[in-house]
Amino acid sequence: MDGFYVELAKIIPKFDTCLVAGIYIFCRILGFFRLAPVFNRKEIPGMVKLALALMFTFILVAVIPISTPDPQAVKSTMLLSIILNFAVGAMLGYLAQLIILAIDAGADMINMQMGLSSAMVLDPTTSSQVSILTKLISLLGLLIFIELGGIYWLIQALVRSFEIFPVYATIVPLKQLVNPDFLIKMSSNVLYMGLQIASPVLLATLGQDIILGVISKTAPQVNVFQLSFLFKPVFGAAILMWIMPMLLNVISDYFLSYAHIF
Repeated sequence: MDGFYVELAKIIPKFDTCLVAGIYIFCRILGFFRLAPVFNRKEIPGMVKLALALMFTFILVAVIPISTPDPQAVKSTMLLSIILNFAVGAMLGYLAQLIILAIDAGADMINMQMGLSSAMVLDPTTSSQVSILTKLISLLGLLIFIELGGIYWLIQALVRSFEIFPVYATIVPLKQLVNPDFLIKMSSNVLYMGLQIASPVLLATLGQDIILGVISKTAPQVNVFQLSFLFKPVFGAAILMWIMPMLLNVISDYFLSYAHIF
């Protein structure tokens, strides 16, 4: 019995350390799931996300080296550490979401140029009205992201974040965690990549507008305004089907260019 009590006394401090670290890790994972692509989908029930976050917590507690902190320091900074860990996880998720937003920007440009802005549906992820074409291209980009191993990249980035910002840290190293120049580049790439995706449809519909403008000048009796509503969706859909294989390659190369940052 004496040996049992000695071993139990050794286990209890370690259990307390793992429990406190598990709370911080769980908060960081929750912040990450709140904004990260794939994990932030509202189609996934909340209980499933909580169970997945709890499972990741158990795994990371066993994988990440955790030092034994000062109990007094833990009690005085526990609330601050919880908030900071949640914020760090949310920052990582937001950076990953910026990569996906470029595909949504291109889809919005294509949708507007094709004149399909009136065909709107409710997006449960963002709780806003989006067009059917935007939703289709967005889901296509998300499937490509998953097929290329995007979920593995996200989990790898989450694990590496504990090296930059440890569990018990109270000062966030923003320059190491979020490089301002890199954040500006990713934000600007939302517009750049969106234009790159939508450029074939934009140029084709621009040429169509020029042709219809010439027709309206040479034959004023032709109602060009009504013809544009008929031609634009059909012509845009034909161009989109023609460039779809190239579009898939462009999206894949775009995702792979950011694989190393994770």
